[in-house]
Amino acid sequence: MTPPSIDHYLVLGNPVAHSQSPFIHAEFARQTGQRLVYDRELCPLDGFDAALAAFAARGGSGCNVTVPFKVPACRLAVRRTARAELAQAANVLKREADGWSGDNTDGIGLMHDIEHNAGRPLAGTRVLLVGAGGAAAGVLGPLLEARPAEVVVANRTAANAQTLVDRHQPLAGSNGVRLSARPLSEPGERFDVVINASSTSLAGAAIPVGAEVLRPGTLAVDLMYGPAAAPFLAWARAHGAEPRDGLGMLVEQAAAAFVWWRGVEPQTAPVLAALRHRLESW
Repeated sequence: MTPPSIDHYLVLGNPVAHSQSPFIHAEFARQTGQRLVYDRELCPLDGFDAALAAFAARGGSGCNVTVPFKVPACRLAVRRTARAELAQAANVLKREADGWSGDNTDGIGLMHDIEHNAGRPLAGTRVLLVGAGGAAAGVLGPLLEARPAEVVVANRTAANAQTLVDRHQPLAGSNGVRLSARPLSEPGERFDVVINASSTSLAGAAIPVGAEVLRPGTLAVDLMYGPAAAPFLAWARAHGAEPRDGLGMLVEQAAAAFVWWRGVEPQTAPVLAALRHRLESW
């Protein structure tokens, strides 16, 4: 009897050596009895299109996409889910007969981590979203669907924040959310949740906002994890906020991608616990 074929997946990014996606998807596959191989690939900054075409030519089944290729991934997809279309960014691709389909699972991953893993319901809260790039675009739609009272998007380039807000304003209105764009220098004060979706942690830059955005007990989330997130988390903790890194979001968005690819739902809690232990052991 011919053994079943093994499907190939990978994560494309630059940088990508830090990615924990191979570990996460290996754990999901072991849980669910799925036969697959998952690798990581460093993609040249000007070579995403070629890398994706080469992966397809090798028979690749799907891939995760990380910075800075989420916008090009969405552009190359022959079809996109509604959330990828709204975000204009895709963090997961699936190869089909006529090309790649694109989805964005970042936002639903983050919302699940905040509301279920961290136990912080978002309905009725005031949320500050820092950044207006692909990461922020990926989380804003699902964030609005969680029905906070208000979402402020603050970004260094105010025009980019306004463009993102304008594109999401119909969704905000249908969910009863006040949505606005503000300059990074004047984001507002005392939010219930602060989400750092900017590139500052990855770049090792200074904390992008002042401590006035926090109050005692504010949930302060950095979408990065490990050493990159440490300064933001320490800053939040020093000002009485509750810090949270992006590991939970990473696992939850990966689970949503796994369901889209494989049609089976893995358990995320044991994988998140194993991942935290793995990183603490390094």
